[in-house]
Amino acid sequence: MAEKLIEVKNLKKYFNTNKGLLHAIDDVNFYINKGETLGLVGESGCGKSTTGRVLLRLLEATEGEVLFEGKDINKLSKKEMREMRKQMQIVFQDPYASLNPRMTVSEIIAEPLIVNKVHSSKGEMNNKVAELMEIVGLAPRLAYAYPHELDGGRRQRIGIARALALNPKFIVQDEPVSALDVSIQAQILNLMADLQEKFDLTYLFISHDLSVVKHVSDRIAVMYLGKIVELTDYKTIFNNPLHPYTQALLSAIPIPSIDVEKKDRIILEGDVPSPINPPKGCRFYGRCRHRQDICKQEAPELKEMGKEHFVACHFAGEL
Repeated sequence: MAEKLIEVKNLKKYFNTNKGLLHAIDDVNFYINKGETLGLVGESGCGKSTTGRVLLRLLEATEGEVLFEGKDINKLSKKEMREMRKQMQIVFQDPYASLNPRMTVSEIIAEPLIVNKVHSSKGEMNNKVAELMEIVGLAPRLAYAYPHELDGGRRQRIGIARALALNPKFIVQDEPVSALDVSIQAQILNLMADLQEKFDLTYLFISHDLSVVKHVSDRIAVMYLGKIVELTDYKTIFNNPLHPYTQALLSAIPIPSIDVEKKDRIILEGDVPSPINPPKGCRFYGRCRHRQDICKQEAPELKEMGKEHFVACHFAGEL
């Protein structure tokens, strides 16, 4: 039986705004097994990135638990959390904005080693930086370059090297390839897959691109307006999607072949409800082709419809 590294229970994150309470994450439950990649997909603004940050406690949860190896990180002291952060890292979406423009490549990679006082001598630290650069495919000649002198792919490799510096077990990848050219995306995705196998890493891969998530994930969670609406392995979600929102997302994936029969495109009508004081029923109600009265009155629970296939829809399996 797979060992759970991360377990999220009834997680909520609300923000106070002038117009009311913004429900960024609303009662989310999932787990990530050791050594696997969980893909988290959804439209912009659905709460994907916020979920990643709350998992690392870069943002404080409003309610709920985030268990890392059985320990709730939300209850840790500052000192305990500082030790825990060595096990949990993040690769950000924009490789340029996440790097200090005043620091060289070697200084950026060395920063977590210095902050956590990992090495007693400068020589040991320099050797570790050189090793990390080699692992992520950065040439030694780039050690004294600045971020603005490099392309997006190399910048993202710096971010990955920095995330690996403290030998973490878990890495949140927040749309790590969305700002890169397609050819560079493939290189970075292959690199991260190699690193996962080499260092037995566990990933939360956040993206809005289902076609990318399909190639990197063991399981996929689909998020809509702060809630997970479907969660299962990648094969099932592509072959047998049960939630109307997942079906619409999959129908929008372009098929680059004239010989493949194209599926009917599902056009979603209507607007996404505001996350500020959202409706009490199903949040997908206003855009769903199959909506009925109960959907407006009662929010569906995330229920298991098949083996490890969870869906939040009153009529899942009947559509």
